[in-house]
Parts: sequence; structure tokens; C-alpha cells
Amino acid sequence: MLLPGTGSDDVFVRAVFERPLRALGVPLIAPPPTPGAGLGDAYLATLDALADEQGALLVGGISFGAHLAAEWAVRNPARCGGLLAALPAWNGVPGPAPASLAATLTADLVADSGVAAALAQTAGSPDWLRAELDRAWRRHGDGLAGSLRAAAGRPAPTLADLAALDVPAGIGTCTDDPIHPTKVASEWASALPRAALGETTLTALGADRESLGRATVLAFLRARKTP
Repeated sequence: MLLPGTGSDDVFVRAVFERPLRALGVPLIAPPPTPGAGLGDAYLATLDALADEQGALLVGGISFGAHLAAEWAVRNPARCGGLLAALPAWNGVPGPAPASLAATLTADLVADSGVAAALAQTAGSPDWLRAELDRAWRRHGDGLAGSLRAAAGRPAPTLADLAALDVPAGIGTCTDDPIHPTKVASEWASALPRAALGETTLTALGADRESLGRATVLAFLRARKTP
């Protein structure tokens, strides 16, 4: 089961990961967001319920979704068969992490002026990103500010937490993404005992959403070969 990032949705997760996973014969489960302050806990509860039903899971996500999946895996190592973490944004407490600051500023703008005003501020972003945000933020609706704040303030697993998670892990990064620094992805990959790092770029992602999924899945396959 794979989870979306801050203010994102299951549509984007499917665009990134569905076909790369299908090539391995792995079906993708991508639940829609439950917008608001309880976003993270709602996803973790969904992971618990699915593991109760199906057993060990391959879990992962994008950005905040990657954090949540890793958090769940650290708490449930016996029920985790592997991790696909694309664009992790920080380790431990967010502090001044760019993704946390951006989410907080956007939450404030949404709370003060509404979703439409926040979307107007994305005018300088690439067309593909503006289209993704327009769809996903409108889906979150009145819960968007709460969703953004829930993500911005939630600690990710620490590097020590990740070092104790002995499962195959593919970590994906866009090397030109200042919001999700490759330095963080490299730290995750170095900390996890059985991990590999896959790289792509935001330019490639804009032209082909699956480029990030392929990079992460191929890293996972390399990690599976690690003794």
C-alpha cells in the first residue's frame, strides 16, 4: 500500500507507481486522503487494518506518505515486507526542513484566503505541477489547511529508527528538487540496513510520472539482493 504526499492524493500515487509495480506482478493499493488534522493517523489506521487482513505488506509513499509508511514499518517490522520511499523530506523532527516550511506557509494562506487563492500562488510552477495541485488541493477542500499542518509538524523516523528496520528498501529522489533534498534521501538509504537509492529529476517527472516510480522500484530490487 502506497500513500501520497502533503496535500496530494491517490491519483498521483497511481500515476507514479501503478505500472512499475504491475511490471513486477504487484497490485497497488492507494487509499484516498482523509483530509484534515487526522490525515496521518487515518493512513496509519488503514495500514493496520490492511495488515490485519492480508498479512505482511510492501508499504511506501511519496514525501509525507513515505514518512508515514516508514513510521508504520518501524512500529511493525514483522508485518512489513519492504519499503518504497520516494522523496523523503526530513529525518526526525522537521525543524527548518524546506517541505515543512512550505506546507506551513501554504496552510496559513489557505486558512486566511482559501484554496483558490493558494492555487493562484502556484502560477510560476510548471504546468504539470499546477494541474496536480489544482486537482488534489480542491479534493482536500476545507480540510486542506489541516492536512498541510498535520504533515508539516509530524516527525519522520529518525536515522536510528531506520537503522533498525531490516527490510529491503528502495529510496527515490529527484536530484533537482530543493523541497525534497537528495541529501535526505541519501541519509535514509545509508541508514537502512538493506536499501538502495534511485535517482531521477523533476524535469523527467514532469514529462513522465512513472520515472519516479521506476527509480524507486528499481532501487528496491537492488536492495533485495543485499544480504
